[in-house]
Amino acid sequence: MTITHTDLKPQIQQKGVDMRIGLDIAALTLKKHAQIVVLVSGDSDFIPAMKFARREGCQLFLCTLGRRVKPAMLEHSDLLLDVEI
Repeated sequence: MTITHTDLKPQIQQKGVDMRIGLDIAALTLKKHAQIVVLVSGDSDFIPAMKFARREGCQLFLCTLGRRVKPAMLEHSDLLLDVEI
């Protein structure tokens, strides 16, 4: 049996990553393990986690890497780190 590069087809899936990151943010802030969270994303799915972190007294810094984000993300962050790549 001979295997060639055409036989290898990666099946890469990204499921539930946003939810896991959101849970990590919630756990870190709820347990007072973090006082500042730097979120490097423009995904508005993180808004509930952002709100939770701030309600728990954590500062949330948002780094968008030069991308546009929904106004609600800016509203629920304490500081915008506008770093362009």
